[in-house]
Amino acid sequence: MSSAITTEGLSVHFGDHVALSNVNLTVPVGSSLAVIGPNGSGKSTLLGILAGTLAASTGSAAVRGSMPALMLQATEVDKSLPITVGDTVSLARYPSVGLLRRFQAHDRSAVDTALKRMDITDLRKQQLHNLSGGQRQRVLLAQALAQESDVLLLDEPVNGLDLTSRGMILDVVDEEVASGRTVVMTTHSLDDASRCDQVLLLDTVPVACGAPNEVLTDSNLGQVFGLHEHAH
Repeated sequence: MSSAITTEGLSVHFGDHVALSNVNLTVPVGSSLAVIGPNGSGKSTLLGILAGTLAASTGSAAVRGSMPALMLQATEVDKSLPITVGDTVSLARYPSVGLLRRFQAHDRSAVDTALKRMDITDLRKQQLHNLSGGQRQRVLLAQALAQESDVLLLDEPVNGLDLTSRGMILDVVDEEVASGRTVVMTTHSLDDASRCDQVLLLDTVPVACGAPNEVLTDSNLGQVFGLHEHAH
């Protein structure tokens, strides 16, 4: 099976602080990986490396195909930013169209389809900062979908959301994987992690990686979360 993502001996240091250490990963094309671990365990750092926004200190990371689509948490959206839902989703097309080339029919269709899939077409003209947290999160996933990338990177995509938005986002993740895309998502939820094909249990170093039932064991979880009760 061909790999969408491969890391070898991947480590990231910020000064003296070790954010990630010795991560060896293989994620097959058309599969899903959940990254789970306590706060400060390196989950967001790993996504940053795969997205190309951070550089490895040692080791390597390779992502096949087009530039991955990275979806951040809605809480990271600047509330004072005057931008509509439609414009937010349209931003996804600029990596491929460039800022100076005009939108083509395909770009418009990618945006329309993404809005429709996340059930936010009627919110297109709304200001992003007027939406609920769940709606904003759906807008950010629509933006990631509109990029039409081979790899989707989702940072805590359903954390603290209402049931409707949560269910919709998890269903779309399943649909993306079924259509041959590769999805990596960070999560705090054991239930959400167990929906994925593979789970990486991370505590700066990988504690375990493999099928959910092999990784999400009492002894593995105790080893990682037992010392981090305050993080929950």
